[in-house]
Amino acid sequence: MQNGITLESLACAGVSHRAAKAIVTCLDTMPAGPADAQWQHLTREALTPAVPFAAHLLLHETIYRGWDPAAGPPPAWSPTERDIAESNIRSFCGTAGIPLETLHEWSVRNRERFWQSIIKSLDISFATPPTSLLEPGSGVESPVWLPGAKLNIATSCFKERGDTPAVLYQAAGGTIQRTTYDELDRLSNRVANALPAVGLGRGDAIAIAMPMTVEAVIAYLGIVKAGCVVVSIADSFAADEIATRLRISGAKAVVTQDVTLRAGKKLPMYQKVIDAGAARAIVVAAGDTMDVALRDGDLAWNEFLSDNESFDPVPCRPGDVSNILFSSGTTGEPKAIPWTHTTPIKCAMDGYLHHDIHPGDVVAWPTNLGWMMGPWLIYASLINRGTIALYYDAPTTPEFCRFIQDTKVSMLGLVPSLVKAWRSADTIGDFDWTGIKVFSSTGEASNAEDMLYLMSLAGYRPVIEYCGGTEIGGGYLSGSVVQPASPATFSTVAFGLDMFVLDQDGRPCANGEIFLVPPSIGLSDELLNRDHHEVYYEGTPTGPGGELLRRHGDQMERLGGGYYQ
Repeated sequence: MQNGITLESLACAGVSHRAAKAIVTCLDTMPAGPADAQWQHLTREALTPAVPFAAHLLLHETIYRGWDPAAGPPPAWSPTERDIAESNIRSFCGTAGIPLETLHEWSVRNRERFWQSIIKSLDISFATPPTSLLEPGSGVESPVWLPGAKLNIATSCFKERGDTPAVLYQAAGGTIQRTTYDELDRLSNRVANALPAVGLGRGDAIAIAMPMTVEAVIAYLGIVKAGCVVVSIADSFAADEIATRLRISGAKAVVTQDVTLRAGKKLPMYQKVIDAGAARAIVVAAGDTMDVALRDGDLAWNEFLSDNESFDPVPCRPGDVSNILFSSGTTGEPKAIPWTHTTPIKCAMDGYLHHDIHPGDVVAWPTNLGWMMGPWLIYASLINRGTIALYYDAPTTPEFCRFIQDTKVSMLGLVPSLVKAWRSADTIGDFDWTGIKVFSSTGEASNAEDMLYLMSLAGYRPVIEYCGGTEIGGGYLSGSVVQPASPATFSTVAFGLDMFVLDQDGRPCANGEIFLVPPSIGLSDELLNRDHHEVYYEGTPTGPGGELLRRHGDQMERLGGGYYQ
């Protein structure tokens, strides 16, 4: 048998006789060709999610035995001509009149034209159009984007209208609910109209400290529409961590939840906000009724909401702050990182080109607003006219896996430790995930074997590895659906951004520290509680061509074929 794969070896990997016979027949009749073409043929003809993963692993290792690493790491998925033809990248390159293969190079050599084209492709709304993309002479460290413009980025989240679902959501033990684009618009307008009634106005900071629910999305968009500033706080934080973030941001109020329902338990949420010293709280009931008694001056969500469903989003300058997020704070006080009304353009671009989100796609990413992927999920989904899918309980359960199946999720993001948990407990079982077109992974270093397992769950679809940071508004290294995907590796530097891998002496190397080449929409130019220049620019080497470089701190290795890990 080809490559030594036999019925017996497949049986040892747990494959049924019928499935093993189909795999061996596929191998024996496979046209001659390179290993990646053979693997692609096998995954499309015989290697289904029902086949035990041990066999997938055996076949992948066998077919790629002797693979030349200079060609890049062995891919587990390669795009078909149809995948490429239907991709957002193909559409964008056709409109821009550039070859698909040179998109990254073109995007960094022609940054102004690239971002102008992205703004047009994403149909970003302006109350007053900009006079140019960049203010001349503003410099690469502190660029002034879209001079002369007025916009409210929340407006660009509502280009889709009518009964199209904007959010699908489900609480543990409940049924799938939906909020349409029109409903989300009206509900967020009720938030924006309610803020002045409780003494909150343009520029005021308002924290959201609660799980990622439909009410969190409504509150987020309403606060941004009103020209106020969202302060992102994770629901998992203790009272002292919440207090630190309220102090740094100067938040005048907090939108929170009475309790957090998780794994069958009621965990305190409102009480933590009280203990953190919040001046005022607006409280959402996690269940049918409020589980706590409210302080004088605090309001239940339904009492807070205005009856007025009409609101014109407040026009802001592009550089006005719309969201304050925080670094982890594991080694001291967390950095307070402002997002402006331009930062979400980076989120939406990454969703558009790297994650290939199309109108009508359903996007799920277990997260919360305290991590940048929460706001990212809102903007990358809604600006691209997709649907957000939110499951309120733990994503480690079979119920979550059923939710992904039943909501027909087409783009699923995650952290690698979640895949490890699914694999260890065999959580996915018989659920049908073949509707997933793209996975994405961020937040931790990936394990190649776990990522191969993840790809196999959907009948082999790509994992877009995604590495970046809150101060980037997205990723600096990623992948795309027009390039082969190899488990746990990155296939491209993010479009519109460039970087170098340098050794400790500032020289280009294959394994070293990442330095970014500004400017790019999404890159921060301010910290609320640190010296931004000192953190990101002081003492950095210059690039090989004399470029000003920005420190990021990650370690990265360049592989063959233009890949990274």
